[in-house]
Amino acid sequence: MQEVHTKIGDHFIQIICESISLIKMFEKNFYSFIGDENQQSDLAIKIENGYGVSFKDYEVEIIKQNNLIYFLRADYLIKFDPENKYATISVHDELALKHALMNLYSTFIVNQNWGLLIHSSCAIEKGKAHIFAGQSGAGKSTAAKLSYPRNLLSDEATLVKITTKGVIVYDSPFRSEMESESLEEQVELASVQILHQAQQNTKNQLAKSEALLHLMDKVFFWPHCQEETKKIMRLLTKLVKTVPVYEFHFKKDNTFWELIS
Repeated sequence: MQEVHTKIGDHFIQIICESISLIKMFEKNFYSFIGDENQQSDLAIKIENGYGVSFKDYEVEIIKQNNLIYFLRADYLIKFDPENKYATISVHDELALKHALMNLYSTFIVNQNWGLLIHSSCAIEKGKAHIFAGQSGAGKSTAAKLSYPRNLLSDEATLVKITTKGVIVYDSPFRSEMESESLEEQVELASVQILHQAQQNTKNQLAKSEALLHLMDKVFFWPHCQEETKKIMRLLTKLVKTVPVYEFHFKKDNTFWELIS
């Protein structure tokens, strides 16, 4: 067994795994460091390979039993003990591991009332973070690519900490195409854009109720009880009360940043 320590957001995570290929995936995509005996992990994860079959679809079966939560998909199985902050993940391949980790970490931060993983890209402009969300095909990846040379905090899943004092975005290890710049700073979230591709750039600020509706289906989450859904709604409500959300129509060039900068 090999041990890797990583940090996602504010959380120190201990990874125990016997697969060299999966360990290499961590070293490539996640910030990793040698464990400190005095540093207590917020979440411990044991990873096993050889489970299930290749990816079929995104359907996840959820079972809650004896204070444990099970997430079952064709290519992964998660067994999570939220009270003791310990999980076992069994996976078929690296793609399954990536998706399982997103599932688990999303569940963990919602359970802690810490924040959300939002299906979006996010770039930094003048020291502030700006999120680009939308339906599939709306242009999240396009907006990320057109944001160069601005630093990206995410191109698929944005890691958002939500508090009564403000909303902060962290560098996300859950990437689709663009590699992380290994940014460690916390960046204040200044705006959220709900994307639509168009012939000209326009933006219109949404009312808080409309913004909430637009963001509800953009959260990476697999609810296993009604209370968890309520937690998500409370977190999203804090977000839209703190950060302006815009309906954003943009051309496929970088001139859309003129409306944001």
